[in-house]
Amino acid sequence: MGIAIRVWLSLVLLGSFGSLEAREYNCSTLDTISTSYSELFDSKEIIELVLSGDMRRPLNDKSQNPKFYPLTLSYKVNGNSEKSLSIEVKARGNFRRLLGNCTYAPLMLRFENDEVTQSSMFSGQKELKLVMPCQGDEYVIREWLVYKLYNLLTPLSFKVRLVNIKLEQEGKTKNPESFYAFLLEDEKQMASRNGLTPLKRNLNPRQTQTKEFQILAVFEYLIGNTDWSVQYRQNIKLLNAGGAQLPFAVPYDFDHSGIVNAPYALPADGLKMSSVRERRYRGYCLENLDDFIPTINHFNALKRELYKLYKDMPLLEEKYLEQTRLYLDDFYAILYDEPAWRKDFGYPCDPKGTGNVVIKGLKGN
Repeated sequence: MGIAIRVWLSLVLLGSFGSLEAREYNCSTLDTISTSYSELFDSKEIIELVLSGDMRRPLNDKSQNPKFYPLTLSYKVNGNSEKSLSIEVKARGNFRRLLGNCTYAPLMLRFENDEVTQSSMFSGQKELKLVMPCQGDEYVIREWLVYKLYNLLTPLSFKVRLVNIKLEQEGKTKNPESFYAFLLEDEKQMASRNGLTPLKRNLNPRQTQTKEFQILAVFEYLIGNTDWSVQYRQNIKLLNAGGAQLPFAVPYDFDHSGIVNAPYALPADGLKMSSVRERRYRGYCLENLDDFIPTINHFNALKRELYKLYKDMPLLEEKYLEQTRLYLDDFYAILYDEPAWRKDFGYPCDPKGTGNVVIKGLKGN
């Protein structure tokens, strides 16, 4: 029986995108652990945030070791009464902060007063990343949706919460414009809800959990992202499972992906690619390509849910939504074409190709 027929038959046996295969992935020992989800990342409502104080200090801090500065965070959800917290904020990252590529630097929010945060939606939070617009907040919304895509594929993923934010500089009376940004789940909390702990050690991708790594690598291929590597933990977090189990790899930071298509995004020179919209599979070489079949089934089983995220999304222009649906169409056309996915997923086995180029990135991202 041909491989393509076996893939199709597996889907038929699963039912109409029935999630038997997805449940197989989601019912590992990771997911049997009782988890509690913060109100902060469970709700779909957009938070209205205001950061006020001397905003110039964190936003203009381009030192190698940026400092935390005191600011006031005010917020409300669904028009409810506003609450305020005293927090500390610092700029983070390199590409967006140091190289002058972006309007706003990404920020780290630090919550230190437990008595204050206990009665707020930020209860239990210590530090949170706030992803700010680099060149237009439409790209922030696009990246936020990429995180939501990965949430559908695996619980080993960062949760996100969209916010509408204003930056109020003290001493200025002009009402600032608002824009979209998003909060990123803390690494330790993401690890904890999966029964894991962060691992601060560089590894070869073959030293991570195979099934989950394949989901990660095919997902990066789906979104057209090549700006990652396990070896240097470039836009990858590693989680320790304990005992003799191999660690898990979790991706983040997708603004250089083809599906986001930010104007500043370029593929690394070493990959010899013309555009981030071009897809390049960057997992490691698998001698038996039949090993991809469970992963292909997993993506096929969740196809409707992945498309649904881009259906009638009111925060993005219809032109972009249509382009993205076509981009997803191209991905699934490859999954349904056995020679095509065998060629693309086998690319790292080509000694003349760039499939084994490792992206080092910039430290501190």
